[in-house]
Amino acid sequence: MRLNIDGLLVYFPYDYIYPEQYSYMRELKAALDAKGHCVLEMPSGTGKTISLLSLIVAYHKVNPTACSKLVYCSRTVPEIEKVLEEMKVLVEYYEKETGDSAKLLAVGVSSRKNLCIHPEVSSHRDGHVVDSKCHSLTASFVRERHSENGDMEVCTYYERFEREGRDVPIPPGVYNLDDLKQFGLSRRMCPYFLARYSMMHANVIVYSYYYLLDPKIADLVSKELPRASVVVFDEAHNIDNVCIESMSVNINRRTLDQCSANVESLQRHIRELKEKDAERLRHEYQRLVDGLREASVARQADAYLANPVLPDEILQGGFVIVLDSSILIVPV
Repeated sequence: MRLNIDGLLVYFPYDYIYPEQYSYMRELKAALDAKGHCVLEMPSGTGKTISLLSLIVAYHKVNPTACSKLVYCSRTVPEIEKVLEEMKVLVEYYEKETGDSAKLLAVGVSSRKNLCIHPEVSSHRDGHVVDSKCHSLTASFVRERHSENGDMEVCTYYERFEREGRDVPIPPGVYNLDDLKQFGLSRRMCPYFLARYSMMHANVIVYSYYYLLDPKIADLVSKELPRASVVVFDEAHNIDNVCIESMSVNINRRTLDQCSANVESLQRHIRELKEKDAERLRHEYQRLVDGLREASVARQADAYLANPVLPDEILQGGFVIVLDSSILIVPV
């Protein structure tokens, strides 16, 4: 279905549209024209996701400078997958109606746990464990040691991405998490880092709230998004809880015990360093004292040799002849 939304041609991939969807798209276009913010609400099950995607994609095609990128933030992985499935339907409809490729790149971005294809690392289901294992194989210092010592294990998928991933960008299309993993397997390339790199030139990015709201994650993932991006928060009533969770720290007894053990270990290490430094300082001080003492003795010897004092009986019993710094005593 083709719709005229206040002068904007919108491709809607279904045969019927609810009045609420049409009103939703009109309000959304007005907000984009005004370059402002808006809060829109629709009942569940009335197709707000496809309405939003249809309008913003159409707006992007007509005004790419005003709407350079759509950043769609959702709460859970199933919701991310649902948005990408709707995006696939929309792109297929574009290609069917226009007879041309939509030339859009839409990617879903998620954690290492959901995108890792390394056989050993991906076998773990705890996200913290997967992150730790990934870092142990991809950290810069690990890769440096591997270049020096081939026995040091690294991630071959990440190494392939580092060699080729930036030179051969991902082709246009819609990629959910499974699609990214299959693409990574076919290219022997890490899907996680490929997805993060593809964010730079993707037209549509679908990821979790945390990638934009959590300062620790956003600084790594989202800081290079262009200012002309259109950001959508689906199920926006969850934003406050996400912000609270992002800025909160949960501390349990195990964490406190680990902190206490770490503090004791640090104190012990500092004490050992102080003892070593004190011993080194005493040693250096003794060397300095000995050196000064030796220097003083040497100066006294030099002064004596330069100005020898002769006994009176020798001086009174003869005369002294000095020849070339030598002393000759001649009896009278």
